[in-house]
Amino acid sequence: MSSETPDKLKILKSSPDLSAATYQIHDESHTIGNSLRWMLMKNPKVEFCGYSVPHPSENVINVRIQMYDNLSSLDALITALDDLDKLCETVEDQYLESLRAQEYETWDEKS
Repeated sequence: MSSETPDKLKILKSSPDLSAATYQIHDESHTIGNSLRWMLMKNPKVEFCGYSVPHPSENVINVRIQMYDNLSSLDALITALDDLDKLCETVEDQYLESLRAQEYETWDEKS
């Protein structure tokens, strides 16, 4: 029995210069797929980006990225992941700050 863990990221298909590539991301779902697609499409150098979940029983998503001017889709993916991480940190920081300041609405549930 093999205890190998699959690579988190795998390149399925690509152009020789990586200007267009399909990446498979293991152990992720629509949550990261849609967020990552949104972040990639904010980049004006990205011509196209889409994602799919090949099958519900497969624990992977496929992300297709096509770049303008033969730029690297891998660089765009890494930048988008970094930007998404920073965005999540900012949201978490703001949430925790609001929670500590008790700047939220409370209500009593009636039975």
